[in-house]
Amino acid sequence: MTRTRHHKPVSIRRNVVRLSLPVLLSSLFQRLVGIVDIFLTGGLGAAAVAAAGLGQLLMFVTMTVFWGLSTGTTVVVAHLSGAGRMEEARKAGGIAILGCLLMTGVASLAGSIWGGDVARLMGAQADVQALAGDYIRLVFLWLIWTTGLNVLSAIMHGRGDTRTPMEAIILVNILHVLIAWPLIYGKFGLPALGVKGAAIAINLSECAGCSYLLVQALRRGSISFGRPIGELCGRIWRVGWPVALERIAQQSGQLFYSSFIIGYGTTAYAAHQIGLSIESLSFMPGAGMGIAAATLMGQALGAGKLRRARISHAEALRLALGVMTAMALLFLLVPGFLIGLFSSDLQVIEQGSVFLRLVAFAQIPLAVSFVYAGSLRGTGDTFYVFMVTLVAMWGIRVAFSWMAARWLDLSLYAVWGVFLIDWYFRGAAFAWRYHKRDLHSVV
Repeated sequence: MTRTRHHKPVSIRRNVVRLSLPVLLSSLFQRLVGIVDIFLTGGLGAAAVAAAGLGQLLMFVTMTVFWGLSTGTTVVVAHLSGAGRMEEARKAGGIAILGCLLMTGVASLAGSIWGGDVARLMGAQADVQALAGDYIRLVFLWLIWTTGLNVLSAIMHGRGDTRTPMEAIILVNILHVLIAWPLIYGKFGLPALGVKGAAIAINLSECAGCSYLLVQALRRGSISFGRPIGELCGRIWRVGWPVALERIAQQSGQLFYSSFIIGYGTTAYAAHQIGLSIESLSFMPGAGMGIAAATLMGQALGAGKLRRARISHAEALRLALGVMTAMALLFLLVPGFLIGLFSSDLQVIEQGSVFLRLVAFAQIPLAVSFVYAGSLRGTGDTFYVFMVTLVAMWGIRVAFSWMAARWLDLSLYAVWGVFLIDWYFRGAAFAWRYHKRDLHSVV
């Protein structure tokens, strides 16, 4: 008995690492697509960096609905797989793909027509507006590759396969670098397309990644198509719609928050965007552990193994805290060096260094928030996660930033500091809910 108890957490820890490490690398490489665009367009000036940043921000806002579909799919497929109902899991995957196609058609049309107006509405200067318009129209015209990559990855995550999505994202990154640099700067006889070249590179590389995942999903029997089953559609909807609202609240709030930053000038926003690109690397361990926690929680609850569910959560949290503490030290010790990799502008480096030092103090609550929210999603408790996100983003970050920037006329650094209050609130709220949650009622 003692021997079993001693080795069970070790086995679960290995499962957490096995699932989360490919997700961590996938998230890292997925985010690198945007970081590479910021890095490569940096040679074109601050306006190009700001334009690419605005385009990526609008893409994140649009993807909120698809993240809801993806999370609902992952949780439902994980529950069905854990219970051994594999045919229903395959049908749930097919339903998710059909839903993705319908939703992408609407989003692609709207974004390619009206997406270019966002930069103007956010108060960007004329040169940024022109560059952002070209970038946004192109990425939305071929949005299907981005959304397809996302939903196919979610299906595989629910089945416990995080390696194949990682392989697809690595393929995307390799192709993106090979295509983006020549198209942006006109190398190897290609035209110098600037920011527009960065968008084309994203489209072509994600087309290859999405195609690879689709072939693998069909070959392994991860999806099956047929008449949609109402019960499965309902389960995906019940789990997914609060996630979609959560992401809408998060990303729309981020748009408002960014508009306050733009008010401090193009240099300030460039520093903010570069800082976000670097900060996003620290999200990866927490995000990876959060997805692993959701998957393992869903599979354990589907199989009726409550103790395994609890241990999976604890191991994911422990690993996330360790890695993100190391990231906090990095941001505190060498912020100027990190910002300097993206820009030689002394003002950008100075302001961006302050941003990274502030970010360092958010790493622990970020780790707590990601893992606890992932475990809550794995239980299906997505509505509570949405409500906490809504209050944190709009009741704290947007409201306090508005007061700091527009009412009290405080410095840029005060506006940046508000996100610390946001993340500490989320971490506490998610942890409280999880420890009050009765997993017996979920099963």
